[in-house]
Amino acid sequence: MRKKRIVMYLGIVCTSLLYTACTLPSSLVPRAENKSTPPAYYASKDTVNTASVKWREFFTDPYLAALIDTALKNNQEFNIMVQEINIAKNEIRARKGEYLPFVDIHAGAGVEKTGRYTRLGAVEETDEIAPGKAFPDPLTDIMVSANASWELDVWRKLRNAKKSAVLRYLSTVDGRNFMATNLIAEIANSYYELVALDNQLEILKHNIDIQQDALEIVKLEKQAAKVTELAVRKFEAEVLKNQSRQYYIIQQITETENEINFLVGRFPQPVPRNSQGFTAMVPYAVQAGIPSQLLANRPDIRQAEQQLIASKLDVKVAKANFYPSFRITAGIGYQAFNTHYLFQTPASMLYSAAGELVAPLINRNAIKAYYYSANAKQIQNVYNYERTILNAYIEVANQVSNISNLEKSYDLKAKQVQALTQSINISTGLFKSARADYMEVLLTQRDALDSRFELIETKMQQMHAVVNIYRALGGGWN
Repeated sequence: MRKKRIVMYLGIVCTSLLYTACTLPSSLVPRAENKSTPPAYYASKDTVNTASVKWREFFTDPYLAALIDTALKNNQEFNIMVQEINIAKNEIRARKGEYLPFVDIHAGAGVEKTGRYTRLGAVEETDEIAPGKAFPDPLTDIMVSANASWELDVWRKLRNAKKSAVLRYLSTVDGRNFMATNLIAEIANSYYELVALDNQLEILKHNIDIQQDALEIVKLEKQAAKVTELAVRKFEAEVLKNQSRQYYIIQQITETENEINFLVGRFPQPVPRNSQGFTAMVPYAVQAGIPSQLLANRPDIRQAEQQLIASKLDVKVAKANFYPSFRITAGIGYQAFNTHYLFQTPASMLYSAAGELVAPLINRNAIKAYYYSANAKQIQNVYNYERTILNAYIEVANQVSNISNLEKSYDLKAKQVQALTQSINISTGLFKSARADYMEVLLTQRDALDSRFELIETKMQQMHAVVNIYRALGGGWN
């Protein structure tokens, strides 16, 4: 009766301790993410989306396509990201192995000499292992065994950790895709900037020729006493200013070429390109689709989503640390003091099997901190996911508006260039007939040059806007 009471009390104590060990800290409420997006970009509700167009079809310039293709193979930062994918893949393998049984092979040998006047020494002296055979002294010990251990994943802690690793692997793949999109856009923007600089340099050289012709006319007018030395010096200074300006553009060309070379992963060298007909270039007609398509097309949104789901699983893993863990261990092998007896069955055989239950009881600060941190990271990832969606929508909306405004601006600037180009001939003719001042000729030439530069700049901005909206829509990685 007394023994039954002791067993009952021990059972109550063990149950109380187990309940205390499994008790969770104050419950934390996870924050749910908001996936809502506006119905459309301004007035457009067309579901046709340019993001589905492959980059080789979007960028038809063969020189640009060759640069992008080389960059996707040689760019160091992109290749670093590829190795991140391999690291994440190995993490999956490690997590998968944790919920499978572990089997180890163990072999060992040793020797022990026991003192004669000790309890064990006295026993060995009088004991015999066989008639006429004394106990060996010193005593050797040889063992060969296989040991297995397996943690039962009752609370799905290990499987959730593996799923979290899979999701993080997928997020690194989307990260690589997002980097590919950005890399393609960077190269395209730099290429169009380089072509624009070539055109500006060509316009500047042509303008210098015009100004030098005007300078010769002014010199002749001075000889005829129609103008003073001041007019000659003004025209000469304008020619020198623009000749000096050439080298500024040449330096910009060099730096832009090297920026492309860096992205492509090679040392400085000339960049092949087609600079002819830049102002006549027609930008690709972009269809923005609807905002909800960004959730599927943008790699950074998918990356943020995978990280968010992984962080939710991490909370479950952290929560499972409060519950008991169940482990089964077993072993089988042979052990003897002499190799002659080592593999005699069943005399030298040893085996074991055991099960254990372990639960945290006192000083659970570490697992509490891990649990709270997992919850905080989950909330962090919710905000990051919502921020990524908001940023994607704003990027597309900005570029949709930008393309429309740049198109109108370019048409007006083209008319401005046409009017100022005609005014150069008019002002020069009036100057020859003494009906216009030389300053009018100078200012007209200066305004015409600036307008041509602005026209090239606007065309470059148009091409940049098309590239940027292609990137913002999630195009390029596929």
